[in-house]
Parts: sequence; C-alpha cells; structure tokens
Amino acid sequence: MNRRKFLKRTFWCGAALAGVGSTAVGYGFWEASQIRIRRQTISLEQLPKAFHNKTVAILADFHHGPFVGLPFIRSAVEIAVSLAADAYALVGDFAHKGTHTAEQLPPCLEVLSVLKAPLGVFAVPGNHDMQNSGKIYREAIRTTPLTDLTNRAIRLELNGDALWFAGVDDLWWGQSNLPFALRDVPTGDPVILLAHNPDFAEVSPDSRVKLMLSGHTHGGQIYVPGLGTARLPSNYGDKYRGGLVRGPTSQVFVSRGLGEAGVPLRLNCPPEINLLTLTSA
Repeated sequence: MNRRKFLKRTFWCGAALAGVGSTAVGYGFWEASQIRIRRQTISLEQLPKAFHNKTVAILADFHHGPFVGLPFIRSAVEIAVSLAADAYALVGDFAHKGTHTAEQLPPCLEVLSVLKAPLGVFAVPGNHDMQNSGKIYREAIRTTPLTDLTNRAIRLELNGDALWFAGVDDLWWGQSNLPFALRDVPTGDPVILLAHNPDFAEVSPDSRVKLMLSGHTHGGQIYVPGLGTARLPSNYGDKYRGGLVRGPTSQVFVSRGLGEAGVPLRLNCPPEINLLTLTSA
C-alpha cells in the first residue's frame, strides 16, 4: 500500500469511528429520556397474608441538576402515579451534586410530594444529598408530606397483620444505624428496608430485613455487552448492578434509577421505575 492509499484509508476509518461514536452519544442522550416501567413479583419470607399482592414502586437517583430538569422528574412522577402503587419508595440522590444541594434538592422533593399511596410514601437520602451532613435534606423533607425513614422504622398494620418499613442514612456520607432503626421491631416481624447504597446489605445484615430497596449504581449507566461498565460504585463488582440480588441475609432489589451522574447519557440501561408485587413465600 502506497502512502496516498494509506492516508485515504486512515481518513475514512477515522471518519467511520467518529460517526459511530457520535451516533452512540446521540442514542445515549435519547435513551436517557425514555423511562421504562419494570415489573417484578418478589416472594418474601414471613410476609403477612394481608400484604400479599401489595405493590411497591421504587424511584431512585433523580439527580436533579444540570442533566435532569424538573420537567423530566414531573413526567416520572406522572408515570409513578399512574401505577397506583400501594407504597412508594424514594431511595435517594434527589440532588445531582452535594455542593449545590440547597438549590437542587428542595424542588425535587416538592415535585415528588404529589405522590400518595394507601401504605405511604417513604424516602431516604443518598450520597449526593449529604451536603452539611444531610441537614438540607432533613430540613427540606420536613416541609413535605413524604415520610422520611432515616434510621427509623414504621409499623404498618392491615387486618391485624404487621409489616415494617424502615430506612437508613447514606452508607458513604451519612450516619447509617440499622440497629437503632429496628430497635422496636420484634424478631418475628418482617421488614422492608430502604437503603440508597446496596452495599449496605453486606455491611450491616439483619435477619429481620426480608427485602432491601436500593439504587445508587445506575445499572452502570453505560453498559456494553461483553465489556461491562466503565464504573460501578460498589465494592462488590457487578453483583449489585441492578435487579433482584441475594444478599447475605436478605433479598436486595437495586433500581437502575432515573437520572445520570458523570455524563448526561445512558446506554443499554434506560431510566426505570420499578413496580414490585409482594407475595408470600
């Protein structure tokens, strides 16, 4: 091959690669706007009869800020409302960046405040909500009808049967305390736990927790089959990338979430709202 042919081939190969790259980026922007509803039935040990077939919708990782505007969050809420879930679990990262929490977090919580459910609408903070040790989150959520479950548990009762919803502070930047949260929960009563970071299941297992609901990992946000993800914020590899996982003592459901961090796109990992149907084991 002479020099002219080599340069010509190199040019067109470079152009082709650039085209593929720009197409992938364009698709990634589009995919980030396409909210999916993912339904799954989960069998729980010791689930009381009255809670059989009750539904829990999970909304995670909103990241309100430069990449995710309030119109997108409102559209997610509209979809969530249409599901008419028996309970909603909001598992953190309402703000996009800790240094701008005061501007980003309260408007997000205000939009989410339209959610209503027979069993309740529960929330815990994520690592991006931890500016001033979570003070802004705590002050903002007090002004809403949402139930903050940071290091606390609530007993729900139906037809004489009891099920507990509990939550913990963020694993990385908060002061998570599961023993304190579950201090009033009897040994035989099942617990559904909200914890932003799924690694918490490994750090603080408790046999009373039958199901943990988490987000945080975004499903990798950009996933290439055969290559995996460039970054997954977990100490346990792909284990908690997304979906239903078995932890040390409980099942863990990890939502791939709604917003983006790092780059404003998703690839093979569209934003999702999860609707879980609980059944007795």
